[in-house]
Amino acid sequence: MEMRYTKKDILEMVEEEDVEFVRLQFTDLFGNMKNVAITASHLKKALDNKVMFDGSSAEGFVRVEESDMYLYPDYGTFATFPWRPQQGKVARLICDVYRPDGTCYEGDPRYILKKVVSEAAALGYTFNVGPECEFFLYHVDDDGMPTTITHEQAGYFDMGPLDFGENARRDMVLTLEDMGFEVESSHHENAPAQHEIDFKYDEALQTADNISTFKLVVKTIAKRHGLHATFMPKPKNGVDGSGMHINMSLSRDGRNIFQDSHDPNGLSQEAYYFLGGILKHIKGMTLILNPLVNSYKRLMPGYEAPTHIAWSGRNRTPLIRIPATRGEETRIELRSPDPACNPYLALAICLAAGLDGIKNKIVPPDAMEGNMHLLTPKELEERGIESLPKNLQEAVEEFEKDPLMKEVLGEEVCGKYSMAKKKEWEDYNATVSQWEIDSYLLRI
Repeated sequence: MEMRYTKKDILEMVEEEDVEFVRLQFTDLFGNMKNVAITASHLKKALDNKVMFDGSSAEGFVRVEESDMYLYPDYGTFATFPWRPQQGKVARLICDVYRPDGTCYEGDPRYILKKVVSEAAALGYTFNVGPECEFFLYHVDDDGMPTTITHEQAGYFDMGPLDFGENARRDMVLTLEDMGFEVESSHHENAPAQHEIDFKYDEALQTADNISTFKLVVKTIAKRHGLHATFMPKPKNGVDGSGMHINMSLSRDGRNIFQDSHDPNGLSQEAYYFLGGILKHIKGMTLILNPLVNSYKRLMPGYEAPTHIAWSGRNRTPLIRIPATRGEETRIELRSPDPACNPYLALAICLAAGLDGIKNKIVPPDAMEGNMHLLTPKELEERGIESLPKNLQEAVEEFEKDPLMKEVLGEEVCGKYSMAKKKEWEDYNATVSQWEIDSYLLRI
């Protein structure tokens, strides 16, 4: 859980812990972490919300003519970086973005999530989320630039000496724990050089902050081991890509309301409606959950990532599964998101879609058992099972068709996001790939 600090607490901790620099962090529209570094002597000014930055320089933010933005630190996010010097430490505060007139900037991803969380709270709900973040560890070249080279051949749950990344992963876990994370497990994943670290679920805003911090820690510690950590969904052909499964539940008055011991799947009626809302909106949500051209190479038949819109209480091949744990651990697991997504926007639209299901009593279709990957196109059609968007262009089209996306993100954010992703798709199609060179240059 997030700590409750006051301004006085932070000023005292900075002095007692010999903190010299404080990074004021925020994320742009696409989930990239940004920061302004200040010295400890300027911290009081920052805590009084008087540090300004140029919003037009952050991707997806405002136009040049209205660029002045202010950073309002969230006191509860104060943490020191364990990998920095112990004399003259470096700390961070995650910030909300405000306009000069003191109003929240509606294009700030953190604000968008807070807004939906507030709507849920007004209905009596707390949204709890546990992510499963996968990544690859690759070698760097002589200039320190990342490659996709690895010499290991380890697979799922393998250990050292097969798992070359074991030591780096251990240091990541220890660093995360130093920063207050409760790490539940860590292990080698299916593909060579692929890893997963899972930390305990928390309320949505805390989890989104944790995901951003997690990425920074993983990349920083990997670099210390002479490796490059990438959250690119599909960096290598022929092996599984990296996902970020999202485990979700709602609680009311401290009790998980998704649980029902009398139901065959252990789910309450509200859980089914929540599930129905996500299935209804998943096509429109996909652009946020899978934001890159590369994301759709992970979501292709033949690998473990889901491609069909269905759910199951037992197997792992559909889009959504219900893990076997019951009682307070009851949850639904959405398996399509990847770690390139902006966690604030991803959790905002998941919650909004689920709440739409509850408000409008959207009943999901029947569960699909058996291996979804083995069904033929004809069998899928007969069962009425639709597919996720197949590429970034299809995802943009579905995003623009779903009115809930505009309702949650706002017209301005939707317009900027769509425009940026259309440009990404155009640039991708205009680029001559190595595959084309290999296939055509010699023969044609």
